[in-house]
Amino acid sequence: MAKPDGPEEVPEDRKPPSDEARSAFVPPAGVEPPEPPEEEHPTSEFALPEGLAPEPQVEQEGSAFAPPAAYSPQDAPPAFTPAYGIPLAKLPQDAPWQDRMRTMLRLPVGERPVPEALRKADEAGPPVPRVLDLALRIGELLLAGGEGAEDVEAAMFAICRSYGLDRCEPTVTFTLLSVTYQPSLVDDPVTANRTVRRRGTDYTRLAAVYLLLADINDPDHDVSPEEAYRRLAEIRRNRHPYPGWVLTAAAGVLAGAASVLLGGGPTVFFVAALGAMLGDRLAWLFAGRGLPEFYQFLVAAMPPAALGVALTLLHADLRPSAVITGGLFALIPGRALVAAVQDGLTGFYITASARLLEVGYFFVAIVVGVLSVLYLAVQFGAELNPEGVLSPVERPWVQIAASMVLCATFAILLQQSRSTVLFATLNGGVAWVVFASIAVTADGSAVMATAVAAGLVGLFGQLAARYHHTSSLPYVTAAIGPLLPGSATYFGVLAIAQHNLEDGFGSLAKAAALALAIAIGVNLGGELARLFMQAPGAAAARRAAKRTRGF
Repeated sequence: MAKPDGPEEVPEDRKPPSDEARSAFVPPAGVEPPEPPEEEHPTSEFALPEGLAPEPQVEQEGSAFAPPAAYSPQDAPPAFTPAYGIPLAKLPQDAPWQDRMRTMLRLPVGERPVPEALRKADEAGPPVPRVLDLALRIGELLLAGGEGAEDVEAAMFAICRSYGLDRCEPTVTFTLLSVTYQPSLVDDPVTANRTVRRRGTDYTRLAAVYLLLADINDPDHDVSPEEAYRRLAEIRRNRHPYPGWVLTAAAGVLAGAASVLLGGGPTVFFVAALGAMLGDRLAWLFAGRGLPEFYQFLVAAMPPAALGVALTLLHADLRPSAVITGGLFALIPGRALVAAVQDGLTGFYITASARLLEVGYFFVAIVVGVLSVLYLAVQFGAELNPEGVLSPVERPWVQIAASMVLCATFAILLQQSRSTVLFATLNGGVAWVVFASIAVTADGSAVMATAVAAGLVGLFGQLAARYHHTSSLPYVTAAIGPLLPGSATYFGVLAIAQHNLEDGFGSLAKAAALALAIAIGVNLGGELARLFMQAPGAAAARRAAKRTRGF
Protein backbone atom coordinates (compact mmCIF):
# COMPACT_ATOMS: atom_id res chain seq x y z
CA MET A 1 0.00 0.00 0.00
CA ALA A 2 1.53 3.34 -1.08
CA LYS A 3 2.24 5.92 1.54
CA PRO A 4 0.12 9.09 1.01
CA ASP A 5 1.94 12.24 0.21
CA GLY A 6 1.85 14.89 2.86
CA PRO A 7 3.90 16.53 5.54
CA GLU A 8 6.19 14.21 7.42
CA GLU A 9 4.92 13.47 10.88
CA VAL A 10 7.19 14.48 13.71
CA PRO A 11 7.59 11.87 16.43
CA GLU A 12 6.04 12.80 19.70
CA ASP A 13 9.26 12.41 21.64
CA ARG A 14 11.17 14.91 19.45
CA LYS A 15 11.17 18.56 20.58
CA PRO A 16 10.51 21.05 17.75
CA PRO A 17 13.44 23.39 17.06
CA SER A 18 13.27 26.73 18.84
CA ASP A 19 13.42 30.01 16.98
CA GLU A 20 16.29 31.05 19.20
CA ALA A 21 18.31 27.96 18.35
CA ARG A 22 20.10 29.64 15.47
CA SER A 23 23.26 31.63 15.05
CA ALA A 24 23.29 35.39 14.94
CA PHE A 25 25.47 35.22 11.83
CA VAL A 26 22.92 33.22 9.84
CA PRO A 27 20.81 35.50 7.60
CA PRO A 28 17.05 35.42 8.13
CA ALA A 29 14.82 33.34 5.95
CA GLY A 30 14.29 34.76 2.50
CA VAL A 31 17.57 36.71 2.46
CA GLU A 32 20.32 35.23 0.29
CA PRO A 33 23.84 35.43 1.71
CA PRO A 34 26.24 37.60 -0.25
CA GLU A 35 28.78 35.76 -2.36
CA PRO A 36 32.40 36.24 -1.20
CA PRO A 37 34.96 37.48 -3.65
CA GLU A 38 36.55 34.81 -5.86
CA GLU A 39 39.98 35.17 -4.34
CA GLU A 40 38.58 34.62 -0.83
CA HIS A 41 37.14 31.13 -1.49
CA PRO A 42 38.39 28.86 1.31
CA THR A 43 40.65 26.11 -0.01
CA SER A 44 42.39 23.14 1.67
CA GLU A 45 46.10 22.49 1.38
CA PHE A 46 45.24 18.81 0.89
CA ALA A 47 43.05 19.49 -2.16
CA LEU A 48 44.31 18.17 -5.49
CA PRO A 49 45.42 20.82 -8.00
CA GLU A 50 43.37 21.27 -11.12
CA GLY A 51 44.33 18.90 -13.91
CA LEU A 52 45.66 16.14 -11.62
CA ALA A 53 43.61 12.94 -11.69
CA PRO A 54 43.15 11.23 -8.32
CA GLU A 55 44.79 7.85 -7.80
CA PRO A 56 42.50 4.81 -7.79
CA GLN A 57 41.56 3.63 -4.33
CA VAL A 58 43.38 0.54 -3.10
CA GLU A 59 41.55 -2.06 -1.12
CA GLN A 60 42.53 -1.64 2.51
CA GLU A 61 41.62 -5.10 3.72
CA GLY A 62 42.37 -8.35 1.98
CA SER A 63 43.56 -11.90 2.43
CA ALA A 64 47.19 -12.78 3.00
CA PHE A 65 46.82 -15.48 0.37
CA ALA A 66 45.55 -13.13 -2.35
CA PRO A 67 48.13 -12.42 -5.11
CA PRO A 68 49.53 -8.88 -5.26
CA ALA A 69 47.95 -6.38 -7.63
CA ALA A 70 51.06 -6.33 -9.83
CA TYR A 71 51.24 -10.12 -10.08
CA SER A 72 50.63 -11.76 -13.43
CA PRO A 73 50.77 -15.52 -14.03
CA GLN A 74 52.29 -14.97 -17.48
CA ASP A 75 55.13 -12.81 -16.16
CA ALA A 76 55.74 -14.67 -12.90
CA PRO A 77 59.43 -15.28 -12.19
CA PRO A 78 60.47 -18.95 -12.11
CA ALA A 79 62.21 -18.55 -8.71
CA PHE A 80 59.17 -19.21 -6.54
CA THR A 81 58.94 -22.93 -7.29
CA PRO A 82 61.58 -24.90 -9.24
CA ALA A 83 60.55 -26.54 -12.47
CA TYR A 84 61.06 -29.94 -10.88
CA GLY A 85 58.97 -28.97 -7.85
CA ILE A 86 59.86 -29.09 -4.16
CA PRO A 87 61.21 -32.52 -3.15
CA LEU A 88 59.13 -34.38 -0.60
CA ALA A 89 61.11 -35.20 2.53
CA LYS A 90 60.65 -38.75 3.77
CA LEU A 91 61.92 -39.82 7.15
CA PRO A 92 62.82 -43.49 7.64
CA GLN A 93 60.97 -44.86 10.64
CA ASP A 94 63.78 -47.24 11.63
CA ALA A 95 66.29 -44.41 12.06
CA PRO A 96 67.03 -43.16 15.61
CA TRP A 97 64.68 -40.43 16.76
CA GLN A 98 67.62 -38.03 17.21
CA ASP A 99 68.43 -38.22 13.50
CA ARG A 100 64.80 -37.91 12.45
CA MET A 101 64.20 -34.86 14.61
CA ARG A 102 67.48 -33.28 13.57
CA THR A 103 66.45 -33.76 9.96
CA MET A 104 63.12 -32.07 10.66
CA LEU A 105 64.80 -29.08 12.27
CA ARG A 106 67.14 -28.62 9.32
CA LEU A 107 64.21 -28.53 6.89
CA PRO A 108 62.16 -25.38 6.25
CA VAL A 109 58.78 -25.36 7.94
CA GLY A 110 56.91 -25.67 4.65
CA GLU A 111 58.85 -28.80 3.63
CA ARG A 112 58.48 -30.75 6.87
CA PRO A 113 56.44 -33.94 6.58
CA VAL A 114 53.05 -33.96 8.26
CA PRO A 115 53.02 -36.22 11.35
CA GLU A 116 51.08 -39.41 11.45
CA ALA A 117 47.86 -39.83 13.41
CA LEU A 118 48.04 -38.39 16.90
CA ARG A 119 48.90 -41.02 19.46
CA LYS A 120 48.97 -39.10 22.72
CA ALA A 121 46.16 -36.57 22.35
CA ASP A 122 42.67 -36.89 23.70
CA GLU A 123 39.47 -35.98 21.89
CA ALA A 124 39.67 -32.35 22.99
CA GLY A 125 43.08 -31.93 21.33
CA PRO A 126 46.62 -31.82 22.71
CA PRO A 127 47.16 -29.88 25.96
CA VAL A 128 49.33 -27.19 24.45
CA PRO A 129 50.56 -25.40 27.63
CA ARG A 130 51.48 -28.65 29.38
CA VAL A 131 53.27 -30.06 26.36
CA LEU A 132 55.30 -26.89 25.89
CA ASP A 133 56.16 -26.79 29.60
CA LEU A 134 57.21 -30.45 29.52
CA ALA A 135 59.45 -29.80 26.52
CA LEU A 136 61.06 -26.83 28.27
CA ARG A 137 61.70 -28.74 31.49
CA ILE A 138 63.34 -31.65 29.68
CA GLY A 139 65.36 -29.26 27.53
CA GLU A 140 66.53 -27.49 30.69
CA LEU A 141 67.90 -30.74 32.13
CA LEU A 142 69.68 -31.58 28.89
CA LEU A 143 71.23 -28.14 28.45
CA ALA A 144 72.29 -27.96 32.10
CA GLY A 145 73.88 -31.41 31.75
CA GLY A 146 76.14 -30.30 28.91
CA GLU A 147 74.28 -31.40 25.79
CA GLY A 148 74.76 -29.49 22.55
CA ALA A 149 72.19 -26.94 21.43
CA GLU A 150 71.15 -28.97 18.38
CA ASP A 151 70.51 -32.09 20.47
CA VAL A 152 68.44 -30.06 22.94
CA GLU A 153 66.35 -28.58 20.13
CA ALA A 154 65.86 -32.04 18.62
CA ALA A 155 64.63 -33.37 21.97
CA MET A 156 62.19 -30.48 22.48
CA PHE A 157 60.87 -30.82 18.93
CA ALA A 158 60.46 -34.58 19.39
CA ILE A 159 58.31 -34.07 22.49
CA CYS A 160 56.06 -31.53 20.80
CA ARG A 161 55.69 -33.64 17.67
CA SER A 162 54.95 -36.80 19.65
CA TYR A 163 51.98 -35.08 21.29
CA GLY A 164 50.63 -33.69 18.03
CA LEU A 165 52.13 -30.18 18.01
CA ASP A 166 53.88 -30.34 14.66
CA ARG A 167 54.11 -26.59 13.95
CA CYS A 168 56.64 -25.90 16.72
CA GLU A 169 59.89 -23.97 16.63
CA PRO A 170 62.26 -24.54 19.58
CA THR A 171 65.10 -22.11 20.19
CA VAL A 172 68.10 -22.75 22.45
CA THR A 173 70.75 -20.31 23.60
CA PHE A 174 73.29 -20.58 26.38
CA THR A 175 70.86 -19.80 29.22
CA LEU A 176 67.44 -19.40 27.55
CA LEU A 177 65.04 -21.99 26.14
CA SER A 178 61.94 -21.03 24.21
CA VAL A 179 59.40 -22.84 22.06
CA THR A 180 56.66 -21.41 19.85
CA TYR A 181 53.60 -23.28 18.65
CA GLN A 182 51.23 -21.95 15.99
CA PRO A 183 48.07 -24.04 15.52
CA SER A 184 47.46 -22.71 11.99
CA LEU A 185 48.35 -19.84 9.73
CA VAL A 186 45.44 -17.74 10.99
CA ASP A 187 45.71 -18.49 14.73
CA ASP A 188 47.86 -16.62 17.21
CA PRO A 189 51.08 -18.39 18.19
CA VAL A 190 51.72 -19.60 21.74
CA THR A 191 55.21 -19.01 23.12
CA ALA A 192 56.79 -20.26 26.34
CA ASN A 193 60.34 -19.91 27.62
CA ARG A 194 62.51 -21.05 30.50
CA THR A 195 65.85 -19.85 31.86
CA VAL A 196 68.67 -22.19 32.90
CA ARG A 197 69.88 -20.78 36.21
CA ARG A 198 72.25 -23.51 37.27
CA ARG A 199 74.32 -26.09 35.43
CA GLY A 200 75.70 -29.29 36.88
CA THR A 201 77.29 -32.54 35.79
CA ASP A 202 75.30 -35.73 36.34
CA TYR A 203 75.40 -38.11 33.40
CA THR A 204 73.24 -40.64 35.27
CA ARG A 205 70.40 -38.13 35.29
CA LEU A 206 71.14 -37.35 31.63
CA ALA A 207 70.80 -41.03 30.70
CA ALA A 208 67.46 -41.22 32.56
CA VAL A 209 66.16 -38.21 30.63
CA TYR A 210 67.13 -39.87 27.34
CA LEU A 211 65.32 -43.03 28.39
CA LEU A 212 62.19 -40.95 28.99
CA LEU A 213 62.61 -39.32 25.57
CA ALA A 214 62.96 -42.72 23.90
CA ASP A 215 59.70 -43.91 25.50
CA ILE A 216 57.86 -40.74 24.47
CA ASN A 217 59.00 -41.13 20.84
CA ASP A 218 58.35 -44.87 20.69
CA PRO A 219 55.03 -45.66 18.95
CA ASP A 220 54.68 -48.79 21.09
CA HIS A 221 54.63 -46.74 24.30
CA ASP A 222 51.74 -44.45 25.19
CA VAL A 223 53.29 -42.01 27.66
CA SER A 224 50.77 -39.37 28.66
CA PRO A 225 51.91 -35.90 29.75
CA GLU A 226 50.99 -36.74 33.34
CA GLU A 227 53.12 -39.90 33.24
CA ALA A 228 56.00 -37.93 31.71
CA TYR A 229 55.74 -35.32 34.48
CA ARG A 230 55.80 -38.05 37.13
CA ARG A 231 58.92 -39.67 35.69
CA LEU A 232 60.58 -36.29 35.27
CA ALA A 233 59.96 -35.52 38.95
CA GLU A 234 61.55 -38.84 39.90
CA ILE A 235 64.59 -38.02 37.79
CA ARG A 236 64.99 -34.68 39.54
CA ARG A 237 64.68 -36.26 43.00
CA ASN A 238 67.24 -38.98 42.37
CA ARG A 239 70.46 -38.61 44.32
CA HIS A 240 73.88 -38.62 42.72
CA PRO A 241 75.34 -42.13 42.37
CA TYR A 242 78.60 -41.20 44.16
CA PRO A 243 79.03 -39.29 47.44
CA GLY A 244 81.35 -36.33 47.87
CA TRP A 245 84.28 -38.22 49.37
CA VAL A 246 84.31 -40.62 46.40
CA LEU A 247 84.49 -37.65 44.03
CA THR A 248 87.40 -36.17 45.97
CA ALA A 249 89.26 -39.49 45.91
CA ALA A 250 88.55 -39.84 42.19
CA ALA A 251 90.03 -36.39 41.53
CA GLY A 252 93.19 -37.42 43.37
CA VAL A 253 93.54 -40.74 41.52
CA LEU A 254 92.95 -38.92 38.23
CA ALA A 255 95.79 -36.50 38.92
CA GLY A 256 98.07 -39.32 40.03
CA ALA A 257 97.32 -41.35 36.88
CA ALA A 258 98.03 -38.30 34.74
CA SER A 259 101.41 -37.82 36.45
CA VAL A 260 102.30 -41.47 35.78
CA LEU A 261 101.24 -40.97 32.18
CA LEU A 262 103.88 -38.23 31.95
CA GLY A 263 106.69 -40.34 33.44
CA GLY A 264 106.17 -40.10 37.20
CA GLY A 265 106.70 -42.90 39.70
CA PRO A 266 104.78 -44.05 42.78
CA THR A 267 105.93 -41.10 44.90
CA VAL A 268 104.90 -38.63 42.22
CA PHE A 269 101.56 -40.41 42.01
CA PHE A 270 100.80 -39.89 45.69
CA VAL A 271 102.04 -36.30 45.74
CA ALA A 272 99.94 -35.39 42.68
CA ALA A 273 96.91 -37.14 44.18
CA LEU A 274 97.35 -35.22 47.46
CA GLY A 275 97.57 -31.89 45.62
CA ALA A 276 94.47 -32.60 43.55
CA MET A 277 92.43 -33.63 46.61
CA LEU A 278 93.46 -30.50 48.48
CA GLY A 279 92.47 -28.38 45.48
CA ASP A 280 89.14 -30.19 45.23
CA ARG A 281 88.35 -29.53 48.91
CA LEU A 282 89.26 -25.85 48.53
CA ALA A 283 86.96 -25.60 45.52
CA TRP A 284 84.13 -27.20 47.53
CA LEU A 285 84.76 -24.71 50.34
CA PHE A 286 84.58 -21.74 47.99
CA ALA A 287 81.47 -23.14 46.33
CA GLY A 288 79.78 -23.44 49.72
CA ARG A 289 80.55 -19.77 50.35
CA GLY A 290 78.79 -18.80 47.12
CA LEU A 291 81.87 -17.66 45.18
CA PRO A 292 81.78 -17.90 41.36
CA GLU A 293 83.37 -20.81 39.53
CA PHE A 294 86.26 -18.62 38.38
CA TYR A 295 87.63 -18.46 41.94
CA GLN A 296 86.91 -22.14 42.51
CA PHE A 297 89.13 -23.08 39.56
CA LEU A 298 91.76 -20.57 40.70
CA VAL A 299 92.17 -22.02 44.20
CA ALA A 300 91.90 -25.62 42.94
CA ALA A 301 94.98 -25.07 40.74
CA MET A 302 97.15 -23.77 43.57
CA PRO A 303 97.80 -26.89 45.75
CA PRO A 304 99.25 -29.08 42.92
CA ALA A 305 101.51 -26.21 41.87
CA ALA A 306 102.57 -25.61 45.49
CA LEU A 307 103.48 -29.27 46.04
CA GLY A 308 105.46 -29.32 42.80
CA VAL A 309 107.38 -26.24 43.92
CA ALA A 310 107.97 -27.86 47.33
CA LEU A 311 109.58 -30.87 45.64
CA THR A 312 111.85 -28.50 43.74
CA LEU A 313 112.90 -26.58 46.87
CA LEU A 314 113.61 -29.84 48.69
CA HIS A 315 115.85 -30.91 45.79
CA ALA A 316 114.03 -34.23 45.61
CA ASP A 317 115.01 -36.41 42.70
CA LEU A 318 111.46 -36.44 41.37
CA ARG A 319 109.53 -34.86 38.51
CA PRO A 320 107.75 -31.79 39.93
CA SER A 321 106.49 -30.87 36.47
CA ALA A 322 104.57 -34.17 36.38
CA VAL A 323 102.96 -33.31 39.72
CA ILE A 324 101.80 -29.90 38.50
CA THR A 325 100.66 -31.19 35.12
CA GLY A 326 98.76 -34.06 36.71
CA GLY A 327 96.81 -31.59 38.84
CA LEU A 328 95.86 -29.63 35.74
CA PHE A 329 94.29 -32.67 34.07
CA ALA A 330 91.50 -32.68 36.66
CA LEU A 331 90.70 -29.01 36.01
CA ILE A 332 90.79 -28.47 32.24
CA PRO A 333 87.13 -28.06 31.11
CA GLY A 334 87.15 -30.59 28.29
CA ARG A 335 83.40 -31.23 28.48
CA ALA A 336 82.46 -27.58 27.96
CA LEU A 337 85.03 -27.22 25.19
CA VAL A 338 83.63 -30.16 23.19
CA ALA A 339 80.09 -28.81 23.54
CA ALA A 340 81.18 -25.32 22.48
CA VAL A 341 82.91 -26.48 19.31
CA GLN A 342 80.01 -28.81 18.49
CA ASP A 343 77.56 -25.90 18.71
CA GLY A 344 79.78 -23.81 16.44
CA LEU A 345 80.07 -26.56 13.83
CA THR A 346 76.29 -27.10 13.78
CA GLY A 347 75.48 -23.40 13.31
CA PHE A 348 74.58 -22.31 16.87
CA TYR A 349 77.08 -19.50 16.98
CA ILE A 350 75.60 -17.55 19.90
CA THR A 351 75.65 -20.57 22.19
CA ALA A 352 79.09 -21.59 20.92
CA SER A 353 80.48 -18.12 21.62
CA ALA A 354 79.06 -18.10 25.14
CA ARG A 355 80.46 -21.55 25.91
CA LEU A 356 83.86 -20.69 24.48
CA LEU A 357 83.88 -17.57 26.64
CA GLU A 358 83.08 -19.72 29.66
CA VAL A 359 85.93 -22.09 28.78
CA GLY A 360 88.21 -19.08 28.37
CA TYR A 361 87.35 -17.80 31.85
CA PHE A 362 88.04 -21.21 33.41
CA PHE A 363 91.31 -21.50 31.50
CA VAL A 364 92.38 -18.05 32.66
CA ALA A 365 91.52 -18.99 36.25
CA ILE A 366 93.74 -22.09 36.04
CA VAL A 367 96.57 -20.06 34.52
CA VAL A 368 96.29 -17.36 37.20
CA GLY A 369 96.28 -19.92 40.01
CA VAL A 370 99.33 -21.80 38.77
CA LEU A 371 101.12 -18.63 37.70
CA SER A 372 100.74 -17.07 41.14
CA VAL A 373 102.43 -20.03 42.81
CA LEU A 374 105.17 -20.33 40.18
CA TYR A 375 105.92 -16.62 40.36
CA LEU A 376 106.44 -16.84 44.12
CA ALA A 377 108.59 -19.93 43.62
CA VAL A 378 110.82 -18.10 41.15
CA GLN A 379 111.20 -15.23 43.63
CA PHE A 380 112.37 -17.71 46.29
CA GLY A 381 114.96 -19.17 43.93
CA ALA A 382 113.21 -22.38 42.88
CA GLU A 383 114.87 -23.78 39.76
CA LEU A 384 111.94 -25.06 37.71
CA ASN A 385 113.16 -26.86 34.63
CA PRO A 386 110.68 -26.74 31.75
CA GLU A 387 112.65 -29.42 29.91
CA GLY A 388 112.09 -31.98 32.63
CA VAL A 389 108.80 -33.23 31.25
CA LEU A 390 109.83 -32.98 27.62
CA SER A 391 111.83 -36.22 27.86
CA PRO A 392 109.05 -38.81 27.89
CA VAL A 393 109.64 -42.17 29.52
CA GLU A 394 108.45 -44.93 27.21
CA ARG A 395 106.58 -47.42 29.36
CA PRO A 396 103.79 -48.56 27.03
CA TRP A 397 101.97 -50.96 29.33
CA VAL A 398 102.23 -48.70 32.37
CA GLN A 399 101.02 -45.69 30.40
CA ILE A 400 98.11 -47.60 28.87
CA ALA A 401 97.03 -48.71 32.33
CA ALA A 402 97.43 -45.15 33.63
CA SER A 403 95.30 -43.78 30.78
CA MET A 404 92.54 -46.26 31.53
CA VAL A 405 92.60 -45.40 35.24
CA LEU A 406 92.43 -41.73 34.29
CA CYS A 407 89.33 -42.34 32.16
CA ALA A 408 87.64 -44.43 34.86
CA THR A 409 88.12 -41.75 37.53
CA PHE A 410 87.05 -39.05 35.07
CA ALA A 411 83.81 -40.99 34.48
CA ILE A 412 83.20 -41.11 38.24
CA LEU A 413 83.70 -37.33 38.47
CA LEU A 414 81.06 -36.94 35.75
CA GLN A 415 78.58 -38.99 37.84
CA GLN A 416 78.21 -41.67 35.18
CA SER A 417 76.34 -44.88 35.79
CA ARG A 418 78.46 -47.94 36.47
CA SER A 419 77.35 -49.57 33.22
CA THR A 420 79.02 -46.86 31.11
CA VAL A 421 82.26 -46.51 33.09
CA LEU A 422 83.78 -49.67 31.58
CA PHE A 423 83.12 -48.62 27.99
CA ALA A 424 84.51 -45.12 28.59
CA THR A 425 87.60 -46.67 30.16
CA LEU A 426 88.24 -48.94 27.17
CA ASN A 427 87.52 -46.13 24.73
CA GLY A 428 90.07 -43.90 26.45
CA GLY A 429 92.68 -46.66 26.40
CA VAL A 430 92.25 -47.05 22.65
CA ALA A 431 92.53 -43.30 22.21
CA TRP A 432 95.83 -43.18 24.10
CA VAL A 433 97.26 -46.09 22.09
CA VAL A 434 96.41 -44.33 18.83
CA PHE A 435 97.83 -41.02 20.07
CA ALA A 436 101.08 -42.56 21.33
CA SER A 437 101.52 -44.56 18.12
CA ILE A 438 101.36 -41.43 15.98
CA ALA A 439 102.96 -38.81 18.23
CA VAL A 440 105.60 -40.88 20.05
CA THR A 441 106.40 -44.02 18.04
CA ALA A 442 106.01 -42.48 14.58
CA ASP A 443 107.25 -39.04 15.75
CA GLY A 444 104.28 -37.35 14.11
CA SER A 445 102.40 -34.17 14.83
CA ALA A 446 100.79 -34.02 18.26
CA VAL A 447 97.84 -32.04 16.91
CA MET A 448 97.17 -34.57 14.16
CA ALA A 449 97.53 -37.48 16.58
CA THR A 450 95.10 -35.81 18.98
CA ALA A 451 92.55 -35.21 16.22
CA VAL A 452 92.72 -38.81 14.99
CA ALA A 453 92.42 -40.26 18.49
CA ALA A 454 89.53 -37.93 19.35
CA GLY A 455 87.81 -38.89 16.09
CA LEU A 456 87.89 -42.56 17.08
CA VAL A 457 86.56 -41.66 20.52
CA GLY A 458 83.65 -39.82 18.94
CA LEU A 459 82.97 -42.62 16.47
CA PHE A 460 82.90 -45.42 19.03
CA GLY A 461 81.03 -43.31 21.56
CA GLN A 462 78.34 -42.32 19.09
CA LEU A 463 77.88 -45.92 17.93
CA ALA A 464 77.50 -47.11 21.51
CA ALA A 465 75.06 -44.29 22.31
CA ARG A 466 72.85 -45.10 19.32
CA TYR A 467 72.88 -48.78 20.23
CA HIS A 468 71.67 -47.98 23.77
CA HIS A 469 69.39 -45.09 22.64
CA THR A 470 71.02 -42.60 24.98
CA SER A 471 73.36 -39.61 24.97
CA SER A 472 76.90 -39.93 23.64
CA LEU A 473 78.42 -37.76 26.38
CA PRO A 474 78.94 -40.61 28.91
CA TYR A 475 80.86 -42.58 26.28
CA VAL A 476 82.92 -39.69 24.93
CA THR A 477 83.71 -37.05 27.55
CA ALA A 478 85.65 -39.27 29.96
CA ALA A 479 87.49 -41.01 27.12
CA ILE A 480 89.17 -37.79 25.97
CA GLY A 481 90.80 -37.33 29.38
CA PRO A 482 94.28 -38.61 28.38
CA LEU A 483 94.30 -36.27 25.36
CA LEU A 484 93.76 -33.04 27.31
CA PRO A 485 96.59 -30.50 26.85
CA GLY A 486 97.84 -30.40 30.44
CA SER A 487 101.54 -30.38 29.55
CA ALA A 488 101.28 -27.57 27.02
CA THR A 489 99.33 -25.49 29.54
CA TYR A 490 101.98 -26.00 32.19
CA PHE A 491 104.81 -25.13 29.78
CA GLY A 492 103.11 -21.90 28.84
CA VAL A 493 102.45 -20.85 32.42
CA LEU A 494 106.01 -21.71 33.51
CA ALA A 495 107.56 -19.75 30.63
CA ILE A 496 105.46 -16.70 31.49
CA ALA A 497 106.53 -16.99 35.14
CA GLN A 498 110.17 -17.01 33.98
CA HIS A 499 109.55 -13.86 31.87
CA ASN A 500 109.81 -15.80 28.60
CA LEU A 501 106.63 -14.43 27.08
CA GLU A 502 107.26 -15.58 23.51
CA ASP A 503 107.62 -19.26 24.42
CA GLY A 504 104.86 -18.97 27.00
CA PHE A 505 102.21 -17.65 24.68
CA GLY A 506 103.38 -20.04 21.96
CA SER A 507 102.86 -22.99 24.29
CA LEU A 508 99.43 -21.71 25.34
CA ALA A 509 98.52 -21.39 21.67
CA LYS A 510 99.57 -25.02 21.19
CA ALA A 511 97.34 -26.00 24.11
CA ALA A 512 94.43 -24.20 22.46
CA ALA A 513 95.17 -25.97 19.16
CA LEU A 514 95.18 -29.35 20.91
CA ALA A 515 91.89 -28.55 22.61
CA LEU A 516 90.27 -27.58 19.33
CA ALA A 517 91.65 -30.74 17.72
CA ILE A 518 89.96 -32.79 20.44
CA ALA A 519 86.62 -31.07 19.98
CA ILE A 520 86.65 -31.18 16.17
CA GLY A 521 87.76 -34.82 16.17
CA VAL A 522 84.96 -35.84 18.53
CA ASN A 523 82.37 -34.01 16.43
CA LEU A 524 83.67 -35.52 13.18
CA GLY A 525 83.60 -39.00 14.66
CA GLY A 526 80.00 -38.48 15.71
CA GLU A 527 79.01 -37.35 12.22
CA LEU A 528 80.68 -40.42 10.71
CA ALA A 529 78.78 -42.66 13.13
CA ARG A 530 75.49 -41.09 12.02
CA LEU A 531 76.39 -41.77 8.40
CA PHE A 532 77.14 -45.41 9.18
CA MET A 533 73.86 -45.92 11.03
CA GLN A 534 71.57 -44.23 8.53
CA ALA A 535 68.91 -46.29 6.81
CA PRO A 536 68.76 -46.46 3.02
CA GLY A 537 67.39 -43.25 1.60
CA ALA A 538 67.99 -41.22 4.75
CA ALA A 539 71.09 -39.43 3.45
CA ALA A 540 69.10 -37.27 1.08
CA ALA A 541 66.65 -36.27 3.78
CA ARG A 542 69.24 -35.21 6.35
CA ARG A 543 70.37 -31.90 4.91
CA ALA A 544 72.49 -29.31 6.61
CA ALA A 545 72.26 -25.56 6.11
CA LYS A 546 73.77 -24.38 2.82
CA ARG A 547 76.22 -21.57 3.40
CA THR A 548 77.30 -18.96 0.89
CA ARG A 549 80.87 -18.91 -0.37
CA GLY A 550 82.20 -15.62 0.83
CA PHE A 551 79.16 -13.49 -0.05
